[in-house]
Amino acid sequence: MSVIAEIIDALEYKVEKLFEKSKGLEKNNEVLQLELAKAVQIIQKQSEEMEALKKQYETLKIANSLLGSDNNKRETKLKINSLIREIDYCIAQLSD
Repeated sequence: MSVIAEIIDALEYKVEKLFEKSKGLEKNNEVLQLELAKAVQIIQKQSEEMEALKKQYETLKIANSLLGSDNNKRETKLKINSLIREIDYCIAQLSD
């Protein structure tokens, strides 16, 4: 009967260790979840900043072309033509 008691004691000890390990892993998981959430926020913020910078870059390219730079004249002309078509479309819609 003492052999059974020893086996039960060993089993209880192992189960207790598993619970402790499980709690440690749960805490670690919570920490990792928080870090992941922060990383997602940082990535989202950086994406928004990158999009704003891309728009600013395009605006600067157009402004530079309008000031006489030959580098982006074709792109600027295409953009102006596109804007004129949009304005013509709006005027046509208003006159209907």
